[in-house]
Amino acid sequence: MESIGRGPDARSTDIVSGGGTPRWLASMLRHCSKCGAEIRLTALPEENRERLACTACGHVTYVNPRLVVTTLPVDADGSLVLIRRGIEPGYGSWAQPGGFLEVDETVGEAAVRETLEETGLLVRPGELVGLYSRLEAAVVTLVFEAEVVGGDVRTSSETLEVRSFRPAEIPWEGIAFTTSYWGIRDWVERRHPEIEVPQALDGRERF
Repeated sequence: MESIGRGPDARSTDIVSGGGTPRWLASMLRHCSKCGAEIRLTALPEENRERLACTACGHVTYVNPRLVVTTLPVDADGSLVLIRRGIEPGYGSWAQPGGFLEVDETVGEAAVRETLEETGLLVRPGELVGLYSRLEAAVVTLVFEAEVVGGDVRTSSETLEVRSFRPAEIPWEGIAFTTSYWGIRDWVERRHPEIEVPQALDGRERF
């Protein structure tokens, strides 16, 4: 595993792999979904890591990361549409539109829905720019390049502003998330290799 490495999706996290369920998340899971008894992190002989197991019936509660689906909407002028977030985390900072995948929709449908909800724009998802692990938040973020094909720009309860940026004018210092940083950077380097972009995070806290 060490010789292969963590993969490019690891660039968006500083957390060491193999730490099990984040403590903040485990603290929210207290009762067994089968019998209602208390569950605790327990070392099980048949598992290679601690699991949340029921103290009464032994049922194991597996915790998997949530999937966040986002788009990088590109308008007819080749500009990138970003939102200034109106909710925490990242209130007031810039990010691409997106949100959690619902259980009853496809990834493509989620990309279209979330973008429409947050920007008022209808997009056609295209090439997958990348996926980015965020162990701190227990999420994996998918980033699609998307063509703007309709709609009218508007804000929502989750967005303070919707704005188009020329690739050379992206507000790097105001980007909210490490997953956004790497997704936008990968897109710029792929589509506009002539543009110089920040090559590393500057040590500031990212949400």
